[in-house]
Amino acid sequence: MALLQSRNSQRWSFYRPLSGHKPVLVGQRGWVNGTQLMLDGKPFYVNGWNSYWLMDQAVEDYSWPRVLEMFQIGENMGLSVCRSWAFNDGAYHALQVSLGRFNERVFKALDKVVVEARRHGIRLLLSLVNNLDAFGGKSQYVRWAWEEGISLTSSNDSFFFDPAIRSYFKVYLKTILTRKNHLTGIEYRDDPAIFAWELINEPACLSDATGDTLQDWLEEMAAYVKSIDKKHLLTVGFEGFYGPASPPERLSMNPSDFYGRTGADFIRNSKISDIDFTSVHIYPDQWLKKANFSEKMKYISKWVSIHIEDCDTELKKPVLFTEFGLSSDHKDYDPAKRHIFYKSIYDAVHNSAKNNGAGGGALIWQFLARGMEKYNDDFGIFPDSRQPMYKLIKHQSCRIAEVNYKQDILKTPYKDICQNN
Repeated sequence: MALLQSRNSQRWSFYRPLSGHKPVLVGQRGWVNGTQLMLDGKPFYVNGWNSYWLMDQAVEDYSWPRVLEMFQIGENMGLSVCRSWAFNDGAYHALQVSLGRFNERVFKALDKVVVEARRHGIRLLLSLVNNLDAFGGKSQYVRWAWEEGISLTSSNDSFFFDPAIRSYFKVYLKTILTRKNHLTGIEYRDDPAIFAWELINEPACLSDATGDTLQDWLEEMAAYVKSIDKKHLLTVGFEGFYGPASPPERLSMNPSDFYGRTGADFIRNSKISDIDFTSVHIYPDQWLKKANFSEKMKYISKWVSIHIEDCDTELKKPVLFTEFGLSSDHKDYDPAKRHIFYKSIYDAVHNSAKNNGAGGGALIWQFLARGMEKYNDDFGIFPDSRQPMYKLIKHQSCRIAEVNYKQDILKTPYKDICQNN
């Protein structure tokens, strides 16, 4: 298949790792070709994980070993992409301590995370702001602007429509995209360890159910990111809900009518030309509180297949399932059910990948290192090679590697990772 050059054909280079470290993947160039992520002229399907806390834990010497442990585990499991926060607005270990003011100590911690990822052959999907309040989020921008007397309203959604707040978010974007890593001298916008940027985690603008406000914000911010960084891929970070611009059969796929009024619209938002691939989250326990496990599994199977179909046929872009999890706090929780649920996600992605489809990969929520029990939510996993879940995730890495490399897999580190899998 010929490789197409277009606005969505973004290229980046990958360095070989520092001596003494074997990468899971080494490539020279990657981009998007229609529904597929590409690397070295071949399809690049992803198996990855979330550890949102990497920058936070990299700040202090006592917690830095947790970051090292997590990347080592990721490499051992054959994982290729880690999603993490590249923001912390006004909270403990804040990166941005107030509007346009940044903590160099925390920035140096993020520098270390980027370098360590490259040492282990892991690429980073870095999220740029939170729709939720954790680590500051859009609410912190609104509070700062309101306190400075430069905001039109104290509504949280003014993050999306207030011109002053938009301008301050652009200050943050430019600062992080042009950050020069103090260890390597490489600006983030040029760094091959960064796989892609995510504009915002789980965006919602409840004050405008038409979706126009959020769409305008996404178009402006995506274009601004691309004006600074033309080498990295860009995604939105939404959960995958369908909005009023979507056809009725898609709206009916939302967990309830409420999710069609959040201001987000998977199809409309994903069509933005500067968005290279789409993202979807999967949380049946949060969305379908009264459903039994069988009903949840039936729904999720449709949820995953519909989004892959949309990306195969209409959007013509890859889709990554960038968060998925089953709650351990649910009254009917059973580790065996979690295993069944996660396997169903992996099977759907693998089936799409082996058929050259748009299902670009899945990133489990979330991995934690030893000693991080207080960071655990009801989805956390402490990877242990003796666990069935560890074996399931590693098996997925090997299946995806077989799709990516085919007979050439014997020339990659996956030969050793997968030999007994």
